[in-house]
Amino acid sequence: MAETSFFSDIISRQFNDDAVLDISRGGRALIISDLHMGIGRRDDLAENGELLISLLEGYYFAGGWNLVLNGDIEELQRHSLDNIRERWARLFRVFDLFAAQNRLYKIIGNHDEELLFKQSYPYPLYSVIKIETGIIPAYVYHGHQSSKIYNDYNKVLGAGIRYFLKPFGIRNISSGRSPYRRFFVEKKAYAFSLENHCLSIIGHTHRPLFESLGRFDYIKFEIERLCRDYPASSGTDRERIENEVLALRREMGKLKRKERRDVLRQSLYGDELPVPCLFNSGCAIGKKGLNAIELSGEDIALVYWYTEGSGRRFISRGGYQIEKLANTPHCRAVLNQDRLEYILARIKLLGAK
Repeated sequence: MAETSFFSDIISRQFNDDAVLDISRGGRALIISDLHMGIGRRDDLAENGELLISLLEGYYFAGGWNLVLNGDIEELQRHSLDNIRERWARLFRVFDLFAAQNRLYKIIGNHDEELLFKQSYPYPLYSVIKIETGIIPAYVYHGHQSSKIYNDYNKVLGAGIRYFLKPFGIRNISSGRSPYRRFFVEKKAYAFSLENHCLSIIGHTHRPLFESLGRFDYIKFEIERLCRDYPASSGTDRERIENEVLALRREMGKLKRKERRDVLRQSLYGDELPVPCLFNSGCAIGKKGLNAIELSGEDIALVYWYTEGSGRRFISRGGYQIEKLANTPHCRAVLNQDRLEYILARIKLLGAK
């Protein structure tokens, strides 16, 4: 409880009253994190840059969405801001479109914390923002605040990355690459949400989470749901369920090989039922696409954007709702979606002591 209160104090101190986005009257917000915009051969966003520009401009800006950039947007621990802005001038022009209509919210992460000392930076900067949905508040913060190392020694870590890892071509060492560090970050954010009866939407770990469930946990619940539906199904519906279960089992097998077995057995919530208060937008530097969180006054969704023909196979085989962006090869798949009223009910019933 002491650690939880300490983390709550950090988030409370970093929040200011100006950092509130109200979408309770029909507004919508896209939350995306960890772009790690760089330059040259070691540019983490290079794979998905064109996809990101296209979807932000053609789908979200055109659709009237607010844009929340949740930390580690510019990779300032490896590159200078001027060089990044030159490399990604087209993307910054899209950010400018949102900013000109007061629809851009820029949150600091551990890799772009240096922006706090750039007087010429064009956008307001926040550590935490609060999104008022009219049903349950959502606090959006990067997530590195859970670590004393990032809070107290981030400049030292940044120097190590710039002057040691970068010259030798070594990729960033982050919480996203360690299962144990991911669980540590997620547990802190999960406990904060339980204590404050709110949603937390984080980034930092690069691991998409929906309703406090990672991909592995979600697949287990989804397979169980499909198996329950199977006996009453027939014809094409039964065939669809068979194909979905097969695709999910294959995806689970990949995750088992990727993560250590003892880590997979760990849980954010011990023996308790999961309270759906923690969400993570994942990252934009995946090899086959990018993840993001969509939030409205009524529901929340975890989405996956990819270029037609290069997305993950389980998407096309799993029966997901897929929408193609007009006049482009880019596709949006809704991986998970739920109504905020349902989530609030579960938080009240499962989070009560």
